[in-house]
Amino acid sequence: MRSFIVICGICCWGIAMISSCGTAVTGETNATALVQPDSVSYINIDTTLIPNDQFGESVKYGRELMLNTARYIGPEGSAGKFLGNKMNCTNCHQDAGTKAFSFNLMSSHDNYPQYRSREGKVLTLAERVNNCVMRPHNGKPLPLDSKEMVAFLSYFKWISTFVPKNKPFKGAKNLHLTFPDIAASPENGQVLYQANCARCHGPNGEGQWNADKSTYVYPPLWGNAAYQPGSSMHRVIKQAEWLKNNMPYDKVTPGKPFLSDKEAIDIAAFVNNDKVHSRPNPKNFDYPHIAEKAIDYDHGPFADTFSVAQHKFGPYQPIIDYWKAKGLKPVY
Repeated sequence: MRSFIVICGICCWGIAMISSCGTAVTGETNATALVQPDSVSYINIDTTLIPNDQFGESVKYGRELMLNTARYIGPEGSAGKFLGNKMNCTNCHQDAGTKAFSFNLMSSHDNYPQYRSREGKVLTLAERVNNCVMRPHNGKPLPLDSKEMVAFLSYFKWISTFVPKNKPFKGAKNLHLTFPDIAASPENGQVLYQANCARCHGPNGEGQWNADKSTYVYPPLWGNAAYQPGSSMHRVIKQAEWLKNNMPYDKVTPGKPFLSDKEAIDIAAFVNNDKVHSRPNPKNFDYPHIAEKAIDYDHGPFADTFSVAQHKFGPYQPIIDYWKAKGLKPVY
């Protein structure tokens, strides 16, 4: 019975990825956002506390950009044509980056500048925003002094006022996985996808448009309009961590997964199976220092002797054990 329920729920990926777009910014005051000190509780933002001044206007525009990215800076964007597809930031960073365990962004303003092994250098937060514009959105970078970039940064600064400084908070990171002893099964993931997901995301993962085709009701999962291999979602472990807490959207609550770790990994393996699913090609394959490369990144060279297939699909624990034995820090 449980496996049947899992299959029925998976197709609603797009609903959860898009549903947060309906959240509007309402109400304005000059109040300052207050940190919620209870580390046991999940942190919720209150948009009525957005200041009623010029900074507040930038915050509201930044939130609007998170929720309706394609409308403003998509291929037909009213503020500029920067994205290469019509997905929105909130598809992955749900609730405009404030949902727990969903690539949460509430501490991003405090955590940058930050060294990033994918680029092999220290990045500013603005550069990190442009990484998302260029990778999952397949676009070109926003000018660093543009109204849109300033709005993104203003919004990130404002939501950071709700979280404790220099302390972890509940839901800041995605839920970790317990890795199975066997490799991921794209074949099992395909069974789950075709049983229900295809009716929402399409038999070829193309997604479904909204009424005016300005964005998607159900976003594409592969194909030329989807994210590229340089995106975090293209890594099986990263996507499985996201799926674990966020899918099926009507069967999970924050911190209480419905999918098993193996089920989440298999679904991510099918969606990211490049042998059967095409994607936009990245201009480079990142990670200039192989000893810093994520273990589920499937482009060599590697700092170990494991195959491309094992880096992609696992089993992952032998890779982790090897790296630790060599005094290296495994990244995943």
